[in-house]
Amino acid sequence: MDIRFEHNLRTRQYFFDFLDQLSAEELNKISEGFSNNILWNTIHVMVSQQALLYALSGLDQGVPKELSLLYRNGTTPEEFVDAAKIQVYKEMLLPLLHKTIEDYNAGLFVNFKEYTTSTGYVLRDIDEAINLNNIHEGIHLGYCLALKKAL
Repeated sequence: MDIRFEHNLRTRQYFFDFLDQLSAEELNKISEGFSNNILWNTIHVMVSQQALLYALSGLDQGVPKELSLLYRNGTTPEEFVDAAKIQVYKEMLLPLLHKTIEDYNAGLFVNFKEYTTSTGYVLRDIDEAINLNNIHEGIHLGYCLALKKAL
């Protein structure tokens, strides 16, 4: 398996474990000094990965548009998310990445549209998007670890 996907799966497992091991209250808690919570960061990386890889390649994303709008860059948590909805997100988190790996191996990401991120990274192709996605998910994992410590 491509080492980039191995790394991404390892990072995603941490997010999965947060959803699996913390209560809805803990996942929704916005600690002092933060503008979001563990749940927001977890869903944000999921929808961002879909946008960076699928949307920029002209492919359908595996997340509902409403979810992307709620958790895209620049948003903050709007309401308490209950355990039932958290379970739905938990069930999406790893399968979406496994599907991405399958789609990448099948050569589906051929029509990538160049994109400059809000931090100035220029993504010219799918491989650059995968690399940036891993950095992005690592940053948000760091936020989640700090948020967990602040619980």
